[in-house]
Amino acid sequence: MATQSSPSLLVDPQTDVEQPPIHRQMIAILDFGSQYSELIARRIRETQVYSEVLPYRTTAEELRKLNPKGIILSGGPNSVYDGHAPQCDPALWDLEIPILGVCYGMQLMVQQLGGQVERAKQAEYGKAALMIDDPTDLLTNVEPGSTMWMSHGDSCTALPHGFEVLAHTDNTPCAAIAHHSRHLYGVQFHPEVVHSVDGIALIRNFVYHICDCQPTWTTATFVEEAIREVRNQVGDKRVLLALSGGVDSSTLAFLLHEAIGDQLTCMFIDQGFMRKGEPERLVKIFKEQFHIDVVYVHARDRFLKQLEGITDPEEKRRRIGHEFIHVFEEESQKHGPFDYLAQGTLYPDVIESADTNVDPKTGERVAVKIKSHHNVGGLPDQLRFKLVEPLRKLFKDEVRNVGRAIGLPEEIVRRHPFPGPGLAIRIIGEVTAERLNILRDADFIVRDEISKQGVYHDYWQAFAVLLPLRSVGVMGDQRTYAHPIVLRFVSSEDGMTADWSRVPYELLEIISNRIVNEVEGVNRVVYDITSKPPGTIEWE
Repeated sequence: MATQSSPSLLVDPQTDVEQPPIHRQMIAILDFGSQYSELIARRIRETQVYSEVLPYRTTAEELRKLNPKGIILSGGPNSVYDGHAPQCDPALWDLEIPILGVCYGMQLMVQQLGGQVERAKQAEYGKAALMIDDPTDLLTNVEPGSTMWMSHGDSCTALPHGFEVLAHTDNTPCAAIAHHSRHLYGVQFHPEVVHSVDGIALIRNFVYHICDCQPTWTTATFVEEAIREVRNQVGDKRVLLALSGGVDSSTLAFLLHEAIGDQLTCMFIDQGFMRKGEPERLVKIFKEQFHIDVVYVHARDRFLKQLEGITDPEEKRRRIGHEFIHVFEEESQKHGPFDYLAQGTLYPDVIESADTNVDPKTGERVAVKIKSHHNVGGLPDQLRFKLVEPLRKLFKDEVRNVGRAIGLPEEIVRRHPFPGPGLAIRIIGEVTAERLNILRDADFIVRDEISKQGVYHDYWQAFAVLLPLRSVGVMGDQRTYAHPIVLRFVSSEDGMTADWSRVPYELLEIISNRIVNEVEGVNRVVYDITSKPPGTIEWE
């Protein structure tokens, strides 16, 4: 059912649609290829109402079975009058369910219901002041003249019968529209983005007042439901979890331990690419503080050998992933048998991937990938597990809330994102034991200082990168020829885009002085001021 242009929620092999519990209220979001579709879902969740992103091809009949309280049609890159433009099922309009069209979604609503959409005389991108013509219903509590984020080259030039204009801008006569009796609404702007000042007020109006939803999607109800579902699924069988130390796998471990206790075995494979002291600290927390069984696998030499002479970043990732699978295979057979594999799959993974295998006998999803540790590689056929993925309905911020609710230590809950291949992709060029030690010590100083200054959580990520070159310096009246360290501090909401952080010079000075004085083999520190895009957060 899904295509590359319509990422889908492929769960049920019969319908391609995940059935939510009957008691849960839900807003369905049909994705027409917008970069903001996930963001719409997150904004709905912020109102404590459950939301799902579905393919734009989802039929009216499938939606009727899901019984959503409301439907949102996302934006998209196409023009509705193009021959290849994605279309929704026309029967949607007869479901008698409130519908909100956003940008392309609004234009599609207008076109399918008999209105007209044409290329605008003047495209509108960026911030625009919203002039309100009807302050009721959808636009209640939206301030006249408030800023909204526009991104469109087409405009509605004639509205379908029964529709009226709710708001306009200087360049867009129909910036918000409604057919009140049919509960059909459209906005030409993007209320979901942070640049739209009163966007969340509009979303609340749609969710609470128009769709009549109640705020029942809470952390407590999720935890209760997830524990019940895991127990029903697993029964008395054993579950294996590849523990990485990140917030996703750690939250999953705590949740599963709460649900099934000693039926869970966590496996931590130490490949040698984690930060200073982290492997020991992780195992200590899990085994000694919370009494969760962790199999600690010492595999540093094996992984380092795989990277001898390798400089290409993609080849590094491939080799690390393959070696992880080999170690995982050996250790799972040694400590097994296991019936289930637990994975920290999150909702963005579900939306973006149609990589689902289903056991034809049981109908349960079967693991063909390890996603919780490296996001690479595939499991051998003889290690096909049934999957346990209780976090697959959650966004990252929701996972952190669950972690807190079930007692995960704050140092893990608020840990900066860390790549699966770890320090191996923060060492540009060949990875050696010597270079790992240099980077590990420099990275520790970065984390130590921002923690001491109380600014650790001011940054999305803050880390060091080691370059494969040397520069001349002078230390103690002697010439040095040593490595430079690059400092990378970024600010972001979700990692999709990021800006370089304006770190106080005094803090940079302290970190720089400590690195060149305490880390042998380093005589220079530089600061990366590249945003994403055009750069990436990681260097490899």
